Amino acid sequence: MFKPITSSLIALAIAATLAGCAKKEEAAAPAAAAGPEATPMMPPGETHPAPKAAAEVDLTGIARAEGGKTVAEVFAEKDALAGKPVTFRGKVVKTNPDIMGKNWLHVRDGSGAEGTNDLTITTATGTMPNVGDTVVVTGNVALNKDFGMGYAYDILIEDAQVTVEPAAQ
Repeated sequence: MFKPITSSLIALAIAATLAGCAKKEEAAAPAAAAGPEATPMMPPGETHPAPKAAAEVDLTGIARAEGGKTVAEVFAEKDALAGKPVTFRGKVVKTNPDIMGKNWLHVRDGSGAEGTNDLTITTATGTMPNVGDTVVVTGNVALNKDFGMGYAYDILIEDAQVTVEPAAQ
């Protein structure tokens, strides 16, 4: 009897948390830009949009992680990498702490075209890197994850270990 109510409350809490992130971005956008993109709820079947803050992070000069891949290579090889660990280096372009018991990051390295240039990462809660930090990420590749409420990911790097590298002097 309580299971449907509990599930509904959890879904509502997730939606409210994620919608709260979208509202912060909306507030920063000019009123003229309001439209379908400004709506925090997405139609079924659409995936989570790339972060809007990415353009503000300088992605030049990011070297490939030793023994790792580029973001574009992870996308290109995603079917072969499914369920396997992958390592890559990039810069954090967006963070969302403690959603569904995990931290969520978007990482780019300057490779790939629109739609294949941004990897979403989940980590254990705790220390969170800052937007602009260069990080080395190692985590398992998961495909076609749908969390409901319009938050679906073709590719996701789950339960990753994220190491923040010291800033270049």
